[in-house]
Amino acid sequence: MRQPKRSVARGGLGSNFALVNVIYHIATRANWERAQLNGEYTVSTIDKTLAEEGFIHASGPAQVNGTLHRYYRGVKDELLILVIDPGRVTAEIRYDEVPGADAPLPHIYGPLNADAVIAVRPLSAGPDGEFTFAPEQ
Repeated sequence: MRQPKRSVARGGLGSNFALVNVIYHIATRANWERAQLNGEYTVSTIDKTLAEEGFIHASGPAQVNGTLHRYYRGVKDELLILVIDPGRVTAEIRYDEVPGADAPLPHIYGPLNADAVIAVRPLSAGPDGEFTFAPEQ
């Protein structure tokens, strides 16, 4: 399990870190459909569960493309972007320092309640296998 260096709980952030209105999680269509039936999402990344990783990986608006480029290039499963309202998430959200990341990444330390997902956007890879995501303004 990858261990974050330091974490800051939601609401306890320093003055140099702004809270965002939404956070994002990259999911496969199959995993999201299963979560809708169960009422909660328990997948951390493309190949690990919440139980295996200890948290669900998420990204801020400026972090999604970097995550897609590093971890999802060439993934054949149909991918979706889950748009999450942090205020609706019942589990704790921490913004963790991750080696190589420019800013702390949001992690959800427990199951993601499906009703915290306020939109779902499909992702399509370009001919080079790269995904591109543009957050809504």
